[in-house]
Amino acid sequence: MAVAIKTKTPDEIERMRRAGHIVAAALEALRAQVRPGITTQELDAVADEVIRSMGGTPSFKGYRGYPASICASINEEIVHGIPGPRQLQEGDVISLDVGAIYEGYQGDAAITVAAGKVSSQVQRLMEATQAALAAGINAARDGGRLGDVSYAIEAAAQSAGFQVIREYGGHGIGQHMHEQPMIPNWGHPGRGYRLKAGMTLAIEPMLVLGSPVTQVRPDGWTVVTADRSVSAHFEHTIAITEDGAEILTKPSAI
Repeated sequence: MAVAIKTKTPDEIERMRRAGHIVAAALEALRAQVRPGITTQELDAVADEVIRSMGGTPSFKGYRGYPASICASINEEIVHGIPGPRQLQEGDVISLDVGAIYEGYQGDAAITVAAGKVSSQVQRLMEATQAALAAGINAARDGGRLGDVSYAIEAAAQSAGFQVIREYGGHGIGQHMHEQPMIPNWGHPGRGYRLKAGMTLAIEPMLVLGSPVTQVRPDGWTVVTADRSVSAHFEHTIAITEDGAEILTKPSAI
């Protein structure tokens, strides 16, 4: 039996828009702070302060026991990296994933940022991941299929010469961080759930320089590439409208 996907009212989407604005502000603040020498714990504190100062609550802190307000994943770490005393080094890339709750509704977005100068190959990986996110968002249309989104992400990644992570992907979002449907970053057009205006989704491609095979570290959270190749991760929360997708977490800088 197909799972029913709840559409949101204009009032609910407005609350998610406010949550998305908070997430975007936190990500802008984090982007400005990324540099060699800063610790991921310090970055976590920056985001926590921004979220709370704007009337939000960090979504991640305490979620299934997660101990921090952001996910900070460096180099081969794909997602769910736990902030701590580790300092960024020249040439590192860090994926910063932020969630915020405003009046009971969620926003979720991620960016990957370089600490200093990175290789041209890593720069291409970051740009390709952003392009894959844009392709997925553009494919999220009223009357379309979820597979259209998944296929668009994978096709954009492959056209740039990269592979997507298959075990992790996007998700529905609303009053809960993770709602139906799960959104793979690979798939076939014309298949899957019928998309409707009012659906809210978090779309998040993860691309890698090498093999897409993953491992989870002993902390039970941090997902890494098995071959330790560099990964990039970008994400937006969107609302599907009759005229396309509205990005709810889009600041001027992302």
